[in-house]
Amino acid sequence: MSKQQEAPGELEHVRAFVNTVDLEEGADELTRPDQLSGWLVQSGMAPAGLVATTDDLEHAIGLREALRAVLLAHNADGFVHADAASELDRAAARARLRLRFDKTGSGTLEPAADGVDGALGRLLAIVHRSAAEGTWARLKACRDETCEWAF
Repeated sequence: MSKQQEAPGELEHVRAFVNTVDLEEGADELTRPDQLSGWLVQSGMAPAGLVATTDDLEHAIGLREALRAVLLAHNADGFVHADAASELDRAAARARLRLRFDKTGSGTLEPAADGVDGALGRLLAIVHRSAAEGTWARLKACRDETCEWAF
């Protein structure tokens, strides 16, 4: 499987986040809080100067693996384990996702939280928009347990 394949539009941020760990190579880009901060800033999910904590890192890794579980379900039976769904719910709650309307009456899901929780909430908002557009189910993860690369 080509590890260079990108997801459409902003969904690429979610694919790249899930792929911050390469199971085949045993390489994880998010082993320290500063690496998480750097990734979120570089990806445009957070402003410069973001400082992550060890708790933030644990939360982000939990979210990453919950998203991977959903992508694996997209490539199998479509059913997500309850633990993954609960983790996604926790991340959404921490981000304080809210529906916000603009002057045209169009609504978008946006995090009210700042910091890492808000940045991770931006990833979840992308998932929500992608589901509404019909592209979310097309993002999958390899079913080989030594791979699980998002594509």
